[in-house]
Amino acid sequence: MVEDCLFCKIIRGEVPSYTLYEDEDVKVFLDIFPVSKGHSLVIPKKHYEQILDVPKEEMIFLKNLPMISKKLKEVTGASGLNIFQSNGKDAGQVIGHVHFHLIPRFQDDGVMKLPEQSKLDTTVAIDLMEKFKI
Repeated sequence: MVEDCLFCKIIRGEVPSYTLYEDEDVKVFLDIFPVSKGHSLVIPKKHYEQILDVPKEEMIFLKNLPMISKKLKEVTGASGLNIFQSNGKDAGQVIGHVHFHLIPRFQDDGVMKLPEQSKLDTTVAIDLMEKFKI
């Protein structure tokens, strides 16, 4: 854990939280600036700044994400649920500790709307496919 990381402080119990679920790998608590009723954060207990930094064997912290998401949807009465995760400041990451937002959704809540989509350019698609080879 990192000394001055807000989420590490929450894990250590130095900062209070409204915890919904916790096990040896993960902590789930209500966001203090929710965009909807039940907006929660899922964080690994090990500190990683971005999901890009998490070794695949450490992804175990997400093992209960389906169960947690289903329960959150149930207890809030939501008709839908967004799960999103940001990496880096330009993607909207505010706290440098991997976290997933669980956002219960309700009909016509106006919480998030995706921008208008455009058709994929074939040249761009082929270029990306060629560059992406691992």
